[in-house]
Amino acid sequence: MLKCALAVCRKDLKLILARGAGLLQALLLGLLLVFLFSLSLNAGDRLSPQAAAAMFWLASAFCQVLIFNMLYAVEETAQARIGLVLLPAPVQAVWLGKAMAGFLLLTAAQCVFIPSVFVFLGQHLGPGWLPALAGIAFGNAGMAASGSLLGALSVGRSGRESLLSIVLFPLLVPMLLAGVRLASMGLDPEPMMEDASRWLGLAAAFDGLFLAAGLLLFPFVYSGDD
Repeated sequence: MLKCALAVCRKDLKLILARGAGLLQALLLGLLLVFLFSLSLNAGDRLSPQAAAAMFWLASAFCQVLIFNMLYAVEETAQARIGLVLLPAPVQAVWLGKAMAGFLLLTAAQCVFIPSVFVFLGQHLGPGWLPALAGIAFGNAGMAASGSLLGALSVGRSGRESLLSIVLFPLLVPMLLAGVRLASMGLDPEPMMEDASRWLGLAAAFDGLFLAAGLLLFPFVYSGDD
């Protein structure tokens, strides 16, 4: 299963990076959200760390939706979804491979979003950067697992492109809340470090929930039916 998942991940990354336009659209959307929010600040003003962290995760969430729409549209364009279902491996390998590809693409996009938060929102790196990085890793894992599961719902029929964002965002609220709290610790000059373990525990719990849901439910979601 892992070997097949790595092959799916490698194939998707090659196709997405070769096209480039879709990934660039996701990056520009995230950067546009951060930049437009910075216009509400007066010259010399500094946004609160929690608000800046919220903008970072909002940009990441919208980027995630575009990434997983792209990842699942690849097979729809080439009419290759049936081929993936008929692979000599559990169909969960498709879910895992696309989750891995989405995780890497989202992390790459955040490498652009993070500097933009410092530049446009007037933030500075604080002493809580380690919990913030851990929160980003946990948050990305949960977003990748859930996005890969629900991304299969957004393709195959016309008019379903917006379904991923409608279903996904409410499910991500606890994960995003933990991510915002942890990311704000990396921007706050005096973070409340004693709360870090609690928020990391919440993020890890939702990671486990999304991973279990993906393994159990993906065969029913990604049936390959037209």
